[in-house]
Amino acid sequence: MSAPDFLPTTTSDKSGGPSLHGNDSQVVERRSLRDYYVILRERLWIALPVALLVALSVGYYKAQETEMYSSVATMQFERPERVVISEQVVDTSVRSDIDLNTYIQILTSGRLRTMVAQSLTPDDIKILQRPYLKELAPGASPPQGAQLLGSMTPQSIRNSFLLNIAVTNRDAEGAALIANRYVDQFMKYLFENVGGKNEAAVDYLKARAEELRHESETAEGRLQDYRRKHNLVSLDNSINIISERLRAINTTLTNARLSRIEVENLLGQIERMQQANGNLLEIGYITAYGNVSILKTQLAQLNNQQSILSERYLERHPKMLNIASSIEVITAQIKQDVEQSVSDLRTQYVKLKETEASYAKEYKEAEQGQLRLGELSVDFKSLENQAQVAKTNYIQILDRLNQTTTSKNLENIPVKPLDRALPAGAPYAPNLRSIVKTSIGLGLLVFAAVAIGLSFIDDRVKSAWDIEGFIGTTLLGIIPDLGDVPDTEKHSLVNSNKSSPGSEAFLSIYSAVKIQSKLDFPKAVLVTSTIPGEGKTMISCNLAASFARHGKRVLIMDCDMRRPMLHRHFKLTNEAGLIAWFEAGAKISADPFTDAALGLVKADENLYLLRSGGRSKSPTELLETPIFGQFIEAMKQHFDLIVVDSPPMGAVTDSLLISERTDEVIYVCRFNRAYRKHIRLYIKQLREGKNELLGIVLNGLSPRRIEYYSNYRYYRSYKKYYGSQS
Repeated sequence: MSAPDFLPTTTSDKSGGPSLHGNDSQVVERRSLRDYYVILRERLWIALPVALLVALSVGYYKAQETEMYSSVATMQFERPERVVISEQVVDTSVRSDIDLNTYIQILTSGRLRTMVAQSLTPDDIKILQRPYLKELAPGASPPQGAQLLGSMTPQSIRNSFLLNIAVTNRDAEGAALIANRYVDQFMKYLFENVGGKNEAAVDYLKARAEELRHESETAEGRLQDYRRKHNLVSLDNSINIISERLRAINTTLTNARLSRIEVENLLGQIERMQQANGNLLEIGYITAYGNVSILKTQLAQLNNQQSILSERYLERHPKMLNIASSIEVITAQIKQDVEQSVSDLRTQYVKLKETEASYAKEYKEAEQGQLRLGELSVDFKSLENQAQVAKTNYIQILDRLNQTTTSKNLENIPVKPLDRALPAGAPYAPNLRSIVKTSIGLGLLVFAAVAIGLSFIDDRVKSAWDIEGFIGTTLLGIIPDLGDVPDTEKHSLVNSNKSSPGSEAFLSIYSAVKIQSKLDFPKAVLVTSTIPGEGKTMISCNLAASFARHGKRVLIMDCDMRRPMLHRHFKLTNEAGLIAWFEAGAKISADPFTDAALGLVKADENLYLLRSGGRSKSPTELLETPIFGQFIEAMKQHFDLIVVDSPPMGAVTDSLLISERTDEVIYVCRFNRAYRKHIRLYIKQLREGKNELLGIVLNGLSPRRIEYYSNYRYYRSYKKYYGSQS
């Protein structure tokens, strides 16, 4: 057996052994998941109908709900980042949860709901009344006013400046209409009620702005008059223009003066050359003038030809004359060109002097203009500064006025519509998916609650946990349900040598009894139960047979004298036995096998049977006498083990009297028959009698329950294996 899933609180009983129930101590119940699975499985056909009934009822009820539509409009709060400069201006932006909650309360107020209802037009009312028209009784009128609005829920979106206005209504278009109308009326409410605190600031700023505007216009007018009077577009521009003009004139004057000096120097050179009767053709200007250079070249060529011809001809030769004539013509032309070049140079000199004088005059005028602008700059800058200061003051107060006006009309309204509500495509209630989930969840909850609740109400033994965890006693083994085995064979399963789960179960109990027992042979073992019909007689017979098969001499005694059964299972009469022996004088014979009153019968190899010898309405007369204990001690000299089949403890007290004469006790419990509290009470009484309780045998479990209630998980494999062998 594996360790049980419990931690019981133990105390010591009167015998000094451990007990879960000494001094009425409480047991700490710790069930495993498998225990709860077993509880649910065991009560499946009780809990399942109840769960189905509840789930279907709730699902049907919810499915009959009126169709409802939901629409959501979204508003956005302004981020609290503006800095209000004017102390008179009140900043109403949302800066804390208190502000947000205030606006949410306004949204849910009766006043705003009334405003929404009053804003509905006849067409709006017709839309909202549409769902009610189908249900109206003849002659009845549809709802009016606020009754048509449905429900509105403001929903603040966490970690954001967004606020949803969720409206539910029986009409999809009506839900969107009411949501948008709530937004509109909320904005209207804020416009009407929040802006009054800034009126004084606005009025003051308007008056001050008007004063500064007049001052700015006056200063600007004086500046313009001064400009027109002195022909000034702008002082700086005028100064820049004159400065540029001075620089240009100065450059031009310098160039003119240089040209004049150059021409003047050239004329001086020509005059000196003329005074010295020099050759003017040596001057570069004259050589470069007109055709002088060409004529000079032609004259040189003619002179060269004349020199050559003079060697051959005389002066009066025609060729000599032609050349002389050509030389004379060219010389005259050169002279003429030289004179013309000198004349042109003189004319150019005169023009350069005139140009230089003109530029000098113009430069002097520009200098005088610059001096004049310097004198005007003092007054001009003063007027310009006054105009600029007035304009700046006006702009600043105008900007302040704009901010305050905006704060009055807009910033005092810390929200703005973001998304308009749209009609929903489908109703949100009844929601089939939600109904199914709710019904399934409720059904599972009811199923578990009924099953587990019944497990607390039903106190009957159903599992190994009940024995080892609650009662606090060792589970010796589990006997399967032997409903398929004939009654005539149940008490001789071990003797029949047939391979069956039942016989193997008894052999496992035999092993558990040997392990749990602390006493050596010979000894007497009492087998009892709580109520009749739990199978203690069958277990007594097969347990005795198990020890007999393993070489022990075993005597099984029928001490249920009120309702003896052993003789029937062994197909014997009941004339001889304990009662007959007691009535015959109760003499303990040295050889009990020869005592006819006892009537010991050999049932099988190493197995003997002692019948009750009749019935008795008051067997305590025998059980309380010392001779009964002496008889059991005498039987230990002839047998290794005495198995005593006793009456149920819940019916009579015979078993307690018998337990005083035996060494060990085996308690039999049938599945789902006896109550745990009764078993715990009777086991406590047995322990108080200083008996060694070996444990409890759980009887009557089906193969399926054995698999889940205990650690006998190889039962089915065993049955399959041995079934194939047979």
